[in-house]
Amino acid sequence: MAATIDNSNAVQATKRKHLGIPEAVFVEDVDSFMKQPGNETADSALRKLDEQYQKYKYMELNLSQKKLRLKSQIPQITQTLEILRHMQKKKETTVPMETHFLLADNVYCKASVPPTDKVCLWLGANVMLEYDIDEAQALLEKNLSTASRNLETLEDDLDFLRDQFTTTEVNMARVYNWDVKRRSKENLLKSADKS
Repeated sequence: MAATIDNSNAVQATKRKHLGIPEAVFVEDVDSFMKQPGNETADSALRKLDEQYQKYKYMELNLSQKKLRLKSQIPQITQTLEILRHMQKKKETTVPMETHFLLADNVYCKASVPPTDKVCLWLGANVMLEYDIDEAQALLEKNLSTASRNLETLEDDLDFLRDQFTTTEVNMARVYNWDVKRRSKENLLKSADKS
Protein backbone atom coordinates (compact mmCIF):
# COMPACT_ATOMS: atom_id res chain seq x y z
CA MET A 1 0.00 0.00 0.00
CA ALA A 2 2.84 2.39 0.84
CA ALA A 3 4.51 1.79 -2.53
CA THR A 4 1.27 2.73 -4.29
CA ILE A 5 1.05 5.99 -2.36
CA ASP A 6 4.70 6.79 -3.07
CA ASN A 7 4.22 6.10 -6.80
CA SER A 8 1.14 8.31 -6.99
CA ASN A 9 3.02 11.12 -5.23
CA ALA A 10 5.87 10.76 -7.73
CA VAL A 11 3.42 10.95 -10.64
CA GLN A 12 1.76 14.04 -9.15
CA ALA A 13 5.16 15.67 -8.61
CA THR A 14 6.08 14.98 -12.25
CA LYS A 15 2.79 16.45 -13.48
CA ARG A 16 3.33 19.56 -11.35
CA LYS A 17 6.92 19.77 -12.50
CA HIS A 18 6.01 19.97 -16.18
CA LEU A 19 2.77 21.87 -15.74
CA GLY A 20 1.61 23.37 -18.99
CA ILE A 21 3.40 20.90 -21.25
CA PRO A 22 0.99 18.21 -22.39
CA GLU A 23 2.41 14.71 -22.39
CA ALA A 24 2.52 12.90 -25.73
CA VAL A 25 0.84 9.52 -25.41
CA PHE A 26 2.60 6.70 -27.22
CA VAL A 27 0.35 5.00 -29.79
CA GLU A 28 0.73 1.29 -29.12
CA ASP A 29 -2.20 0.06 -31.20
CA VAL A 30 -2.49 2.11 -34.38
CA ASP A 31 -5.70 0.35 -35.45
CA SER A 32 -7.57 1.45 -32.31
CA PHE A 33 -5.97 4.90 -32.53
CA MET A 34 -7.28 5.32 -36.08
CA LYS A 35 -10.81 4.40 -34.91
CA GLN A 36 -10.88 7.34 -32.48
CA PRO A 37 -12.96 10.41 -33.42
CA GLY A 38 -11.02 12.86 -35.56
CA ASN A 39 -8.79 10.18 -37.04
CA GLU A 40 -10.98 9.25 -40.02
CA THR A 41 -8.00 9.26 -42.39
CA ALA A 42 -4.28 8.89 -41.94
CA ASP A 43 -3.83 12.43 -43.25
CA SER A 44 -6.08 13.90 -40.55
CA ALA A 45 -4.30 11.88 -37.84
CA LEU A 46 -0.90 12.94 -39.17
CA ARG A 47 -2.07 16.56 -39.32
CA LYS A 48 -3.10 16.41 -35.64
CA LEU A 49 0.21 14.83 -34.66
CA ASP A 50 2.13 17.42 -36.69
CA GLU A 51 0.17 20.22 -35.03
CA GLN A 52 1.10 18.77 -31.63
CA TYR A 53 4.73 18.54 -32.75
CA GLN A 54 4.73 22.20 -33.85
CA LYS A 55 3.32 23.23 -30.45
CA TYR A 56 6.18 21.40 -28.76
CA LYS A 57 8.64 23.23 -31.04
CA TYR A 58 7.09 26.58 -30.06
CA MET A 59 7.34 25.68 -26.36
CA GLU A 60 10.96 24.66 -26.88
CA LEU A 61 11.72 28.02 -28.48
CA ASN A 62 10.20 29.92 -25.55
CA LEU A 63 11.95 27.79 -22.94
CA SER A 64 15.27 28.10 -24.77
CA GLN A 65 14.95 31.90 -24.79
CA LYS A 66 14.21 31.91 -21.06
CA LYS A 67 17.21 29.65 -20.50
CA LEU A 68 19.48 32.05 -22.42
CA ARG A 69 18.21 35.00 -20.36
CA LEU A 70 18.86 33.16 -17.11
CA LYS A 71 22.31 32.03 -18.27
CA SER A 72 23.25 35.66 -18.91
CA GLN A 73 21.59 36.89 -15.71
CA ILE A 74 23.38 34.49 -13.33
CA PRO A 75 26.93 35.76 -14.09
CA GLN A 76 25.74 39.37 -13.73
CA ILE A 77 24.28 38.65 -10.29
CA THR A 78 27.43 36.76 -9.27
CA GLN A 79 29.64 39.64 -10.38
CA THR A 80 27.51 42.16 -8.49
CA LEU A 81 27.71 39.98 -5.37
CA GLU A 82 31.51 39.91 -5.63
CA ILE A 83 31.59 43.71 -5.85
CA LEU A 84 29.29 44.00 -2.82
CA ARG A 85 31.50 41.67 -0.80
CA HIS A 86 34.53 43.78 -1.72
CA MET A 87 32.69 46.98 -0.75
CA GLN A 88 31.64 45.39 2.54
CA LYS A 89 35.30 44.73 3.40
CA LYS A 90 36.22 48.33 2.52
CA LYS A 91 33.34 50.08 4.35
CA GLU A 92 35.16 49.99 7.72
CA THR A 93 38.23 51.79 6.36
CA THR A 94 38.62 55.50 5.65
CA VAL A 95 40.66 54.99 2.49
CA PRO A 96 38.66 55.57 -0.72
CA MET A 97 38.43 52.68 -3.15
CA GLU A 98 39.99 53.22 -6.58
CA THR A 99 38.03 51.64 -9.41
CA HIS A 100 37.09 51.90 -13.07
CA PHE A 101 33.52 52.31 -14.32
CA LEU A 102 32.37 51.07 -17.70
CA LEU A 103 30.86 54.02 -19.57
CA ALA A 104 30.43 52.37 -22.97
CA ASP A 105 31.92 49.42 -24.81
CA ASN A 106 35.68 49.55 -24.08
CA VAL A 107 35.40 53.02 -22.50
CA TYR A 108 36.19 53.19 -18.79
CA CYS A 109 36.39 56.05 -16.31
CA LYS A 110 38.67 56.05 -13.28
CA ALA A 111 36.91 56.88 -10.02
CA SER A 112 37.58 57.17 -6.33
CA VAL A 113 34.70 55.84 -4.20
CA PRO A 114 34.58 56.82 -0.52
CA PRO A 115 33.67 54.08 1.98
CA THR A 116 29.91 53.67 2.18
CA ASP A 117 27.32 51.41 3.69
CA LYS A 118 24.71 52.13 0.99
CA VAL A 119 24.48 50.90 -2.61
CA CYS A 120 21.99 51.38 -5.41
CA LEU A 121 20.76 48.33 -7.29
CA TRP A 122 19.27 48.48 -10.76
CA LEU A 123 16.13 46.33 -10.60
CA GLY A 124 15.09 46.78 -14.22
CA ALA A 125 12.01 48.45 -15.69
CA ASN A 126 13.66 51.85 -15.04
CA VAL A 127 13.78 51.20 -11.28
CA MET A 128 16.83 51.71 -9.07
CA LEU A 129 16.66 51.42 -5.28
CA GLU A 130 19.09 52.22 -2.51
CA TYR A 131 19.92 49.44 -0.05
CA ASP A 132 22.25 48.85 2.86
CA ILE A 133 25.10 46.63 1.68
CA ASP A 134 23.87 43.74 3.86
CA GLU A 135 20.30 44.03 2.52
CA ALA A 136 21.57 44.24 -1.06
CA GLN A 137 23.73 41.16 -0.54
CA ALA A 138 20.80 39.20 0.93
CA LEU A 139 18.56 40.25 -1.98
CA LEU A 140 21.14 39.30 -4.60
CA GLU A 141 21.86 35.94 -2.95
CA LYS A 142 18.12 35.22 -2.95
CA ASN A 143 17.89 36.27 -6.63
CA LEU A 144 20.88 34.09 -7.49
CA SER A 145 19.40 31.00 -5.82
CA THR A 146 16.03 31.65 -7.50
CA ALA A 147 17.66 32.07 -10.92
CA SER A 148 19.72 28.88 -10.45
CA ARG A 149 16.63 26.94 -9.38
CA ASN A 150 14.66 28.30 -12.36
CA LEU A 151 17.48 27.30 -14.70
CA GLU A 152 17.42 23.73 -13.37
CA THR A 153 13.63 23.61 -13.82
CA LEU A 154 13.92 24.92 -17.37
CA GLU A 155 16.53 22.30 -18.22
CA ASP A 156 14.26 19.57 -16.83
CA ASP A 157 11.34 20.95 -18.86
CA LEU A 158 13.49 21.00 -22.00
CA ASP A 159 14.49 17.37 -21.40
CA PHE A 160 10.81 16.49 -20.95
CA LEU A 161 10.00 18.32 -24.20
CA ARG A 162 12.67 16.35 -26.06
CA ASP A 163 11.01 13.15 -24.88
CA GLN A 164 7.68 14.46 -26.18
CA PHE A 165 9.31 15.24 -29.57
CA THR A 166 10.56 11.69 -29.80
CA THR A 167 7.22 10.17 -28.83
CA THR A 168 5.34 12.35 -31.32
CA GLU A 169 7.80 11.56 -34.12
CA VAL A 170 7.49 7.83 -33.44
CA ASN A 171 3.68 8.14 -33.42
CA MET A 172 3.78 9.94 -36.77
CA ALA A 173 6.01 7.23 -38.24
CA ARG A 174 3.75 4.47 -36.91
CA VAL A 175 0.61 6.09 -38.39
CA TYR A 176 2.39 6.69 -41.72
CA ASN A 177 3.61 3.07 -41.87
CA TRP A 178 0.12 1.83 -40.96
CA ASP A 179 -1.28 3.85 -43.85
CA VAL A 180 1.35 2.48 -46.28
CA LYS A 181 0.50 -1.09 -45.26
CA ARG A 182 -3.22 -0.39 -45.59
CA ARG A 183 -2.78 1.05 -49.09
CA SER A 184 -0.59 -1.83 -50.24
CA LYS A 185 -3.22 -4.32 -49.03
CA GLU A 186 -5.91 -2.38 -50.92
CA ASN A 187 -3.76 -2.41 -54.07
CA LEU A 188 -3.14 -6.16 -53.73
CA LEU A 189 -6.89 -6.77 -53.32
CA LYS A 190 -7.67 -4.61 -56.37
CA SER A 191 -5.07 -6.40 -58.47
CA ALA A 192 -6.35 -9.79 -57.27
CA ASP A 193 -9.93 -8.81 -58.20
CA LYS A 194 -8.81 -7.79 -61.70
CA SER A 195 -7.16 -11.14 -62.29
